[in-house]
Amino acid sequence: MKKYLIPILFTILFFNLNAKDYSVDSPSGKISIKISVDDVINYSVFLDGAEIVAHSTISLEINDGTIWGKDVRVKKAKLISVSEEIVPVIKRKYATIQNEYNQLTLSFKENELHFRAFDEGAAYRWVSVKKGKYNVINEQATFAFPSDHKTWFPEEESMFSHQERLYEAVNLSEITADRFCSTSMLVDCGNDIKVFISESDLMDYAGMFLKGSNENQNALVGKFPGVVLEEKQLTDRDVKPIKYADYIAECNGPRSFPWRVMIITEKDEDLVKSELIYKLAPENVLQETDWIKPGKVAWDWWNANNIYGVDFEAGVNNNTYKYYIDFASKYGLEYIILDEGWYVLDNIMQLEKDIDVQELVDYGKEKNVEIILWVVWKALDDKLTEALDQFEKWGIKGIKIDFMQRDDQWMVNFYEKIASECAKRKLLVDYHGAYKPSGLNRKYPNVISYEGLKGMENCKWSAQPDPELNVTLPFIRMVAGAMDYTPGAMINATKENFSIVFTEPMSPGTRCHQLGMYVVFESPLQMLSDNPSNYYREPECMEFLEAVPSVWDDTKVLKGKVADYIAIARRSGDSWYVGAMTDWDARTLELDLNFLPEGNYKMKIWKDGINADKHAADFAMEEMVVTSTSTVKAKMASGGGWVAIITKE
Repeated sequence: MKKYLIPILFTILFFNLNAKDYSVDSPSGKISIKISVDDVINYSVFLDGAEIVAHSTISLEINDGTIWGKDVRVKKAKLISVSEEIVPVIKRKYATIQNEYNQLTLSFKENELHFRAFDEGAAYRWVSVKKGKYNVINEQATFAFPSDHKTWFPEEESMFSHQERLYEAVNLSEITADRFCSTSMLVDCGNDIKVFISESDLMDYAGMFLKGSNENQNALVGKFPGVVLEEKQLTDRDVKPIKYADYIAECNGPRSFPWRVMIITEKDEDLVKSELIYKLAPENVLQETDWIKPGKVAWDWWNANNIYGVDFEAGVNNNTYKYYIDFASKYGLEYIILDEGWYVLDNIMQLEKDIDVQELVDYGKEKNVEIILWVVWKALDDKLTEALDQFEKWGIKGIKIDFMQRDDQWMVNFYEKIASECAKRKLLVDYHGAYKPSGLNRKYPNVISYEGLKGMENCKWSAQPDPELNVTLPFIRMVAGAMDYTPGAMINATKENFSIVFTEPMSPGTRCHQLGMYVVFESPLQMLSDNPSNYYREPECMEFLEAVPSVWDDTKVLKGKVADYIAIARRSGDSWYVGAMTDWDARTLELDLNFLPEGNYKMKIWKDGINADKHAADFAMEEMVVTSTSTVKAKMASGGGWVAIITKE
């Protein structure tokens, strides 16, 4: 990864070491973090002078009886200011990311506390200078609020979880100490102010959940899975912890710990624009990255390989996958995926009888289409070196690894092991059955996407995700990073007409709601989930899906309200793509095109048809000439959407 530093101002201030109060402001002064060091360490966060995160106690307990943050004395305090430009290996919302912050470091006997203040939020982390082996018994991570705010609460029943949750409207006072959620999550502080809570640089440590506090009904506190001592393999894919240690991490020598992150916004649109999780992540460790290619993928599992209009029996066989390759080649898709069924589930080295992977790879190369393989994590781990070496020999370009459904320390390390071992063999990694992105994708840019959300595959067995969840995800889960939602359904249903059909599934919401996802939802490895036979019947939609990229040079969030609607414009090269989505309420959004440079542009629009409220697949198209002074109206049916491509005339 190339990284260019623009002039950096280093300001070092040595505080009065007898003082107990410290502070650090963001570059513009908008965000302030105030820290109190006494019998315990507390921090507060202020937005334009108003307290947003109240007096919150933090500490880290070590197995030698030491509690970092209790009865401590500051040895040294240091403040630095940083301004830099990050150039991601794989473009995200932007081709370049501006990273500006002020950092306060408080040094103690065996550790440091780092506080970073950004104009978009605040973060803190522990850093250890302690040598040798030790265990972390627990971490006290507190996020207290001055009032009983509403939250979007992705409640969990167990830490053995895919983290595919709905966001329940729950007040802080209702979240008791026995209720907990996965992160990322969102708090509504009133007056349009939101606080997004998650973590970054999660490496060699346990993932953070959030539970209610016994001491403060308006606070959330960290909850962490213990180190797993025993586990039980229930199926080929379910390996469940059955005994945890009374500590959460085993450590060795000096190290840093994950960032605890609070993104603070005054407009919902700013949540979607934030790259703070990525900014706090470790820098790229790969020397060679030219082989890492984003793109779109034809996916087989959504429709159970139910292609039609062919002269062979559809199923998990080479003829079916050649049909997928032909489809991908026709529309310029970079990849197809072989999902569940290509190998014998209890032996990743044994192909099913109708599959010849080498033949498919060779056929794909003739058509300029590469192959990605789905694998269960346990089957892969059982024969890791042998399997990955075989994938490399075949010429496979990536893996979709599934069903980890844990984020204890061992599993977090497993994620990094997979990223590293795949990088050695020039393989992409897409994590399913996974926790949210939390920094690994910057350290290993071959980690190209994550699930960790209730994506569209769930519509094969439930009525969720629905349009309301779909317009919630960009403001919460997507803030953490790429999400492999798997959009693209061509069988679409109104709220009243939706039904569950496992082998020929449909999506709640309109056709243009699905098209809107390709602009709104971020995933450098973006799936086309439906059946190629269905796509062939929709040439007008394929005109859009063929053109739309999976990575971007620039992003403008035009309109947005959590759980209600969103409209985004994204640039790739000289072309702009605009996508809008609404919940179950029909609405019209007026979109200002002032992001366009001067000149005349052709705008091609795909919009909900006049009868989309009755037949959700109904759509219409139109073209117009626009300029930077134009405004357009995106009229959307219930569960609807709207997309456009803007090109220079």
